[in-house]
Amino acid sequence: MKLAFSKPTRHDSEQQALFSDFRSVGYAGLQLKGDQYTASLQHPERFIERWGTDRGIVSGLIMGGQLDEAGVAALRQVFTFAHAVGSERIIFCHTLSRQGLSNADITGFATILSELGKEARQYGLKLSLHHHYNQPVMHRPDFDVFFDAVADHAVGLTVDTAHLVKSNIADISGVMRDFRHVIDNIHLKDFADGEFKVLGQGRINFAPVFATLHEIGFEDWMCADEESGSDLRGAMDACYQFMRSAVTPERYSQQMGA
Repeated sequence: MKLAFSKPTRHDSEQQALFSDFRSVGYAGLQLKGDQYTASLQHPERFIERWGTDRGIVSGLIMGGQLDEAGVAALRQVFTFAHAVGSERIIFCHTLSRQGLSNADITGFATILSELGKEARQYGLKLSLHHHYNQPVMHRPDFDVFFDAVADHAVGLTVDTAHLVKSNIADISGVMRDFRHVIDNIHLKDFADGEFKVLGQGRINFAPVFATLHEIGFEDWMCADEESGSDLRGAMDACYQFMRSAVTPERYSQQMGA
């Protein structure tokens, strides 16, 4: 399992620290928020000139948008940029409110994203849907509707622990088992009192989550998607230690009471 980190940065020096320090903490990659790369979309060579050629920096690019004409064009531009800088995955957040949508709407979105996922493959990229509170794939039945309509396995699933809980889906492990064949990315966030928390500081019980990842043989990216507003370096260290202690076989046994 490969460990990654993702966190919004408030200014240039904080982004510099994120890019410079993630490997020394122990992470293999970063999954970048849009503000951390979109200024360079039309000039990927400038991004490389500034940040170097370490592909871990751009292992995943998170993008929010809609699937209208402008949104599809923007996503295609991210494909081009991602290919140029050496990314492997686009993590798409569909920023359309869930309110008032029908199953037919969700099926239509799956059809559009399937075609875009096939295009992404031509760039050597994977397209992964990040389900989200108050976005089209939010409720538990939405996952079935969406992935039943995805063609040719062209779209993967990024499971976000806190967004499941926030969306009133308590059985995180059940979602992981049911969609094990399409999950290609995990976002770990803790949650309590309506707010995102640093891993281990909220109320999500991660013991069954990690045990399920072990059970299904998940070996792709597990990313601490840190959106609590906490100090950058402190959050990087805390999340890494939480994930490392949790993914060892010994820790699985301890968490499950063996």
